[in-house]
Amino acid sequence: MTLDWWLTYLLTTLILSLSPGSGAINTMSTAISHGYRGAAASIAGLQLGLAIHIVLVGIGLGALLSQSLLAFDILKWLGAAYLIWLGIQQWRAAGSLDLHALAGTLPRRQLFRRAVLVNLTNPKSIVFLAALFPQFIVPHQPQVAQYLILGVTTVAVDIVVMIGYATLATRIAVWLKGPRQIRLLNRLFGSLFMLVGALLATARKV
Repeated sequence: MTLDWWLTYLLTTLILSLSPGSGAINTMSTAISHGYRGAAASIAGLQLGLAIHIVLVGIGLGALLSQSLLAFDILKWLGAAYLIWLGIQQWRAAGSLDLHALAGTLPRRQLFRRAVLVNLTNPKSIVFLAALFPQFIVPHQPQVAQYLILGVTTVAVDIVVMIGYATLATRIAVWLKGPRQIRLLNRLFGSLFMLVGALLATARKV
């Protein structure tokens, strides 16, 4: 893999990570509700889910999922239901302004597990990776090393982007002056979770 080819992939995965989705929504809502430490646990969970998808693509299950309508639909509906459930929980969350006090509201272990599930139940992610990776793999070169480079690049870029989303969210939270505003923000993020879930439920296999 040449440097130019890697830079092209870097730009591609950066655009993918910057595109608002369930991971970004989860990161921003967690940062506002639980502060930097909670967001760090959430970002780590997202990356574990992403890494599992990368491994699945590497061993061929991603290609299988992209060819199996039933498997895709099962994972799609599970992911949609989970995101809608998260949206309902976010909608019902109480308003609070003290991020440091809220940091202990949910254990970071639970935030981590929730983020892992957010990524794992998104079939679009694994299908996209299954479609994207072969475009950058050189057949006559060692494939394991190439998958490793692409996988590490994907995770590293997503970490940086999610940190940016978390920082933006905590900066926004500083300007919120009352519980009602936080409650409205919770409902906004809750609505976004449910919207992404609904879009996922109606998505067709690509």
